[in-house]
Amino acid sequence: MAEEKKGFLKKLISGLKKTRGGLAYIFNGFTHIDEDFYEELYDTLIMADMGVNTTDELIEELRESVKENKIKDPDEVRVFLTDKLTEKMTVDRKCYDFEDNKSVVLVIGVNGVGKTTTCGKLAALYRKHGKKVVIAAADTFRAAATEQLREWANRAGADLISGSEGADPAAVVFDAISASKARNADILLVDTAGRLQNKKNLMNELSKINRVIEREYPEALKESLIVLDATTGQNALVQAREFKSAADITGIIITKLDGTAKGGIAVAIQTELDVPVKYIGVGEKTEDLQRFDPGEFAQALFTAEDEGTEEAE
Repeated sequence: MAEEKKGFLKKLISGLKKTRGGLAYIFNGFTHIDEDFYEELYDTLIMADMGVNTTDELIEELRESVKENKIKDPDEVRVFLTDKLTEKMTVDRKCYDFEDNKSVVLVIGVNGVGKTTTCGKLAALYRKHGKKVVIAAADTFRAAATEQLREWANRAGADLISGSEGADPAAVVFDAISASKARNADILLVDTAGRLQNKKNLMNELSKINRVIEREYPEALKESLIVLDATTGQNALVQAREFKSAADITGIIITKLDGTAKGGIAVAIQTELDVPVKYIGVGEKTEDLQRFDPGEFAQALFTAEDEGTEEAE
């Protein structure tokens, strides 16, 4: 497990290379801290999709720290930013209580962000920790969704409950809850259809699914995890904001962090919406989805790649 974690950190450091590129220039290109340094740093954080509010806060706190601690070396700023981001992104351990209790995990989001794949990877992650998992194929509108999910379920060793194409998703969830109880499953994962936030009928359907869960499985802890594609940058923040206004989102999963120049969006979403990032994905393999570690993420953003690789070994 430790080797897998080291491997994941290496991938994260490598994956965020594009995001980190401009930041590396800041720390290597300046020999002292002046207004030009602050302006360049501000622009670079914005370009990384860190978000205006988060960037303003970081720069203001940095100015105060530089003044109070008489910081002169730009490399010390890198340490400051790493510590501050780790602090801002820290996730309370209680946020993962559902992993150790009977729970229902709804996986929601718009089309194309990788919800079905993420469901499969979550199932594999939970199975690796000894959990019995049932998956509900509640995306009954996309023809290939159930078959795709069946492959993931087989790979992970999870049970799949599905209905016919076009079936009522809430009915599939009802059947999956019955199966979960009968098989004494630990976690029921629900893969939902890709929902456009402006489609009222789809949001109503999500509400119907929630009502079924509350009525049929009230003793289970309920999670609603929204899947967001890091490569879409600020659009991911817009999606999260819209979904939050229509559903009780308890956590965020950010996919495709590998190879994007917009890795800072993870910070913007969590700090601006006050919803924790719980999992991140950095590749196509099953093990490429892991719990979010704010310290590792900050390190991957601000540490030179050769340094980070050495630390991960």
